[in-house]
Amino acid sequence: MPVEGGSGSGSASARHPKQKRKAHSLSIRRTNSTEERPPGIHRGDMLDGQDSKLPMALRNNLLDLFGQIEREFENLYIENLELRREIDSLNERLTGDGQTVDGADPTKGALKAKASHSTSQLSQKLKTTYKASTSKIVSSFKATTGSRALCQLQKEYAGHRDGIWDLSVTKTPPVVLGTASADHSALLWSIETGKCLLRYAGHAGSVNSIKFHPTEQMALTASGDQTAHIWRYMVQLPAPQPQPDTYLLYFLAGFIDCFPHEFPTSCFALSQAPSEDDQDSSDREEGEVDGEGPCEVPTVRVATATLKSHQGVVIAADWLVGGKQVVTASWDRAANLYEVETSELVHSLTGHDQELTHCCTHPTQRLVVTSSRDTTFRLWDFRDPSIHSVNVFQGHTDRVHSGDNVVSGSDDRTVKVWDLKNMRSPIATIRTDSAINRISVSANNRIIALPHDNRQVRLFDMSGVRLARLPRSNRMGHRRMVCCTAWHEETQSCNLFTCGFDRQAIGWNINIPALLQEK
Repeated sequence: MPVEGGSGSGSASARHPKQKRKAHSLSIRRTNSTEERPPGIHRGDMLDGQDSKLPMALRNNLLDLFGQIEREFENLYIENLELRREIDSLNERLTGDGQTVDGADPTKGALKAKASHSTSQLSQKLKTTYKASTSKIVSSFKATTGSRALCQLQKEYAGHRDGIWDLSVTKTPPVVLGTASADHSALLWSIETGKCLLRYAGHAGSVNSIKFHPTEQMALTASGDQTAHIWRYMVQLPAPQPQPDTYLLYFLAGFIDCFPHEFPTSCFALSQAPSEDDQDSSDREEGEVDGEGPCEVPTVRVATATLKSHQGVVIAADWLVGGKQVVTASWDRAANLYEVETSELVHSLTGHDQELTHCCTHPTQRLVVTSSRDTTFRLWDFRDPSIHSVNVFQGHTDRVHSGDNVVSGSDDRTVKVWDLKNMRSPIATIRTDSAINRISVSANNRIIALPHDNRQVRLFDMSGVRLARLPRSNRMGHRRMVCCTAWHEETQSCNLFTCGFDRQAIGWNINIPALLQEK
């Protein structure tokens, strides 16, 4: 928000008291960038004596941007002076040698061509630099504004007392959101109202994964207590409430988010092709939890089935197509296949050299992908009951967390898209600025949602073209590492969900048609 101008504005405001609030303008005292400032004096301190409503961090960002522009023009001005001195020196030399054209100015002729060339170069450089500088600033506003219009925060789901590792949406009515947290619990939420409906407290360790049965009201959770649980739930959805205008609520937050931030520093997904695609800056204390806690909601403490053949942390679990079998991935370097009805171990899938980081199943075929810290992922084929084939793929230089197509993401800050018909090399590679966690791919439009360690969430298509970045600031978005994303395109209000170690899940409305049209 702007502040009042200099001393001259005082008399003007006295003459027009009704217009005082509208006469605001940002007042920044210009200083030569080469002028020495006393030790310990920063740019933000130059405005301490002025009545400003802007936060100090934003004021410093503005001053830094203006300072960069000033320094760039100062360098061009110095270069211009040097060129003028060179021209004057050449003029004097030519005049001394008598190399003049009769009846003409000595600065013309051969010198005129050289001077014209130098001036043209300087003019072109000025235009290029000015255009690049202004385009960079304008594009930052344009990109953020466009992303905000296409990707809007709809609902926040807060109630966990520790970070959220995973989230998932039910495939059958009632449609609810499930979250798995390091606080040893899994919660079910109403997507429309953000109210917690049920709590599962049967695990003795961190709940690392949650997936829902394709047809029944059953959930599958994996935990650090070396087990996976299958449990039933019954919930009643509350009446939906009217939604506020999120865009207006977060307009100021989006304005602040336009300016650059500094950030510090693996997942995969199986996608079905469409038929006929650090410390946060808030003042929240470590023990605080936003919103109402889940203490008064119904609690399930006993599992229908307990799967406990692993000798290490169970990091992920998923249902095979049909829901009669499940697969689990563990830090004991093995993935296990179980029968749901009997809880018996059917196969132990071994071969990885280090701890597994994730597992995922194909929505329509009996295919399983496991990923590991050994930088590889393996495709297990159970379509033929008599033959269980496995294919090993290595395309990353760091651990792989998390596909028709397989999409793999890694701590090496890359995402690769693979074609199941030709897995020798990826068909697309996406390079990012931060490690990637559990990826999701939209089933209908095949849009990849990448959760990052640096609190960002970015959207790409399957060819590697960046579509958008979800808005993030101190007042909206995630304040810590984003652990997982999940698409649910059948929900009208929220079609993308994200969760992170700021102990909250967020529902987003992504305008997919407009997003694809702008591509």
